Amino acid sequence: MYSLAVIKFTLPFLLQHPDYQPHRDEFLYLAESAHMAWGYLEVPPLLSVFGWCTHLLGDTMFWIKFWPSLFGAFTFILTAHIIVSLDGKMFAIFLSFLPFVFGAFLRVHFLFQPNFLEIFFYTAIAYAVIRYIQTQKTIYLYVFGISCGLGMMSKYSIAFFIISILLGLLISPKRNIFLNKHLYISSLLGFIIFIPNLIWQYNHHFPVLHHMQELQETQLQYISPESFLTDQIIMNLPCVFIWIMGLLFTLLTKKGRNYMAFFFAYCFVIILLLVFHGKNYYALGLYPFLFAFGAYQLEKITRVRVKIARFVFITIPFYFGLTFIPILIPMFEPEQLAEFFRKKEVAKLGVLKWEDQQDHALPQDFADMLGWKELTEKTLAVYNRLPESEKNKTLIKCDNYGLCGALNFYGKPMGLPEVYSTNASFLLWMPDKYDITNVITVGEKFPDTTRSIVKQFANISVKDELINSLARENGDKIILWEHGNEAVLSKFLEEETAERKKIFVRP
Repeated sequence: MYSLAVIKFTLPFLLQHPDYQPHRDEFLYLAESAHMAWGYLEVPPLLSVFGWCTHLLGDTMFWIKFWPSLFGAFTFILTAHIIVSLDGKMFAIFLSFLPFVFGAFLRVHFLFQPNFLEIFFYTAIAYAVIRYIQTQKTIYLYVFGISCGLGMMSKYSIAFFIISILLGLLISPKRNIFLNKHLYISSLLGFIIFIPNLIWQYNHHFPVLHHMQELQETQLQYISPESFLTDQIIMNLPCVFIWIMGLLFTLLTKKGRNYMAFFFAYCFVIILLLVFHGKNYYALGLYPFLFAFGAYQLEKITRVRVKIARFVFITIPFYFGLTFIPILIPMFEPEQLAEFFRKKEVAKLGVLKWEDQQDHALPQDFADMLGWKELTEKTLAVYNRLPESEKNKTLIKCDNYGLCGALNFYGKPMGLPEVYSTNASFLLWMPDKYDITNVITVGEKFPDTTRSIVKQFANISVKDELINSLARENGDKIILWEHGNEAVLSKFLEEETAERKKIFVRP
């Protein structure tokens, strides 16, 4: 299993084409790692620990991708250990490995986002419950509690699984787990782990609620139940028969009924995500343990009879999975990949649909990996053309967190000063006081000339823009606002910043 884990870790580094830069979300989480805290407006703090390590190690692409790849390998190892605990052998372990390279996990485990931690802790919680059912050893209850606590410090949506697995146990034959006092002690331990973030949330007026409302208004409302359920099939299409067999294992077999709680947990999480219009990949953490159950059962039914079926079970994922890989990870240069998708009519699968509900040449995640360095260089050129006497009175401000994170990531080594934004957690790091006469904005359209603040500048002009039809930031403009009224401008920015921040900061 460990050899397969090494392959799982290494494969994405070999597949991704070097033309692609970090994803817009990765820039945000790396920026959060430079402002260590017990929480952020979007996520809990655990991911930032690994980002902080990335900064120490040099901020190279390898170290950005190291952590999701490593935890992807760890998740597979836990999946394999579930199979071993069921008395599964090498065929089942290999079968459970295939979804990690021929499904959505290939992409998720190469993006520095909280999802890779969420999936790992889903699997760790499942492993702990399974091992407790098998052995009745209290150590696994403490693994459960710690995994719940660390999971909540990774992504709040893991609460869906914690609630669901507990409800599943309550209505399953294994409900006697609730008679064990160590379940409550371990749960208290998990809660203690989570307390620092809970305090941070309280001190900042629970920004997670604001974030969820914003997501609901801008993204989640467009997700239909039909597309969410269809995507549960598509995300792991080459290996879908394995996890379906895993569900059947918990319902239809004598051994599997010991784990019926996981069938209920799966259903509860799916229902919760349907109710809250969750994105398709929010459910990915449910599948590693189902792949373990399914792979074990498929191995068991082919141990003596129909052994030829094992060849089929492996051939199907390879045949379809190799076709899926370019959809999961950007293997070719952008223009070549866009042409490949056009010829293969990939749009029919829905993978080219962005949040604007329109089909584009590349998947949104791939388009979110293009153009950042070029925009930084263009912004730096505009900044460097300013007289030296004006540079320290110039504020660089971005329209969104991706731009701000990218300009800080690439710009600091180039000599670009700190770049700011009122978007996402960057709002918390905006200065409270200003002493400026010039502003460079990146990403905004040309400002409305009727706004009073616009009239405070002697000149406003577009200096450059990104021209890359395949990048999501295509058309982003770099605008120079020159020779503003220093007193009026500084007061305006101070009041605007204070007004925005007060939502999240207690007096």
